[in-house]
Amino acid sequence: MINFRLEERENRNVRIQILSPFIAVFVSLIISCFFIFLAGVSPVDSLKELLIGSFGSRNAIAETLSRATPLILTGLAASIAFRAKFWNIGAEGQLYAGALAVTFFGTGLIELPSILMIPFLFLVGAIAGGLLLLPLVLLKNYFKVDEVVSTLLTNFIIILLVSYLLEGPWKDPMSLGWPQGASVIDQGVLPQIVARTRLHLGFIFSILFAMLVWIILSKHLIGYQIKAVGYNSSAAKHSGIPVLKTIFIVALLSGGMAGMAGVTETAGLKGYLTLDLSPGFGYAGIAVAMLAALHPIGVIASGIFLASIYVGADAMSRSMNVPSYLADVIVAITILCVLVSLVMNQYKFKFSGLKK
Repeated sequence: MINFRLEERENRNVRIQILSPFIAVFVSLIISCFFIFLAGVSPVDSLKELLIGSFGSRNAIAETLSRATPLILTGLAASIAFRAKFWNIGAEGQLYAGALAVTFFGTGLIELPSILMIPFLFLVGAIAGGLLLLPLVLLKNYFKVDEVVSTLLTNFIIILLVSYLLEGPWKDPMSLGWPQGASVIDQGVLPQIVARTRLHLGFIFSILFAMLVWIILSKHLIGYQIKAVGYNSSAAKHSGIPVLKTIFIVALLSGGMAGMAGVTETAGLKGYLTLDLSPGFGYAGIAVAMLAALHPIGVIASGIFLASIYVGADAMSRSMNVPSYLADVIVAITILCVLVSLVMNQYKFKFSGLKK
């Protein structure tokens, strides 16, 4: 048996580090062609339809960017938390917490001009998502409760709460029996930025938030503290960095980004709260963050990339008569290829001969 181990690279080529994600994506598409071929259709024609479906027209581009909006925000949520080694798997629940805040405050309880109402809804959505994470930080710090488990379980609790509210006290009497919340008032609805499409102002906000997170992480003291806690929390504590305070800030930022994803979907895309508001944006945000190597600006590109696959796969499914779940296969293969490229950038194989 060949014996080998991984050793960390002493010198890393910056050019290869930049190019490797693109090479990984290209390799993943080549591998995906095999599965498309197994579905009984031409891989070239299918990928062509996927590309046309996601970028082939104004409406296609608008739909891709609209789908990318919550992915960018949940991707930012994951990238912030993961930098501090706080494994937030609860962005789905935090998204719905933001949507609940929009429904509570934005359906008539408070009325402000649009220029104030829209920022107010983003603020309450961010607060709701952030506050949902804070008790889990305390559980991790004082009772050693694994945040992977606690954040994951919180998703189900919040979704069940949404189901109860939409079937009961928050059910819109004008919904003709459908379980949905009351409509957001006109002043709180995010305006379209491309006429007769679903692309709304939330996309611009997601870009601005990504740039803001990049500035915080790269230029501000708290960004240095987050990185230090992520590298080695014990060393950070001994050097005087307030670890618990830093994790609290991480929780507020991470949960806040996911909460604002709920704002964009409730006040921008649908206009009201539904139980199927998110088809898994919180979980997909983890993939977005990993594809971007946890870089906030890279999250924009990876969010648009994954959105283009999902939107294009729907078009490919209709035109080529192939299962739409091929999009999930392509995304999974892409993530695996990118993760392998990231490992290969950081480590190298060290062989030590044959072992009997």
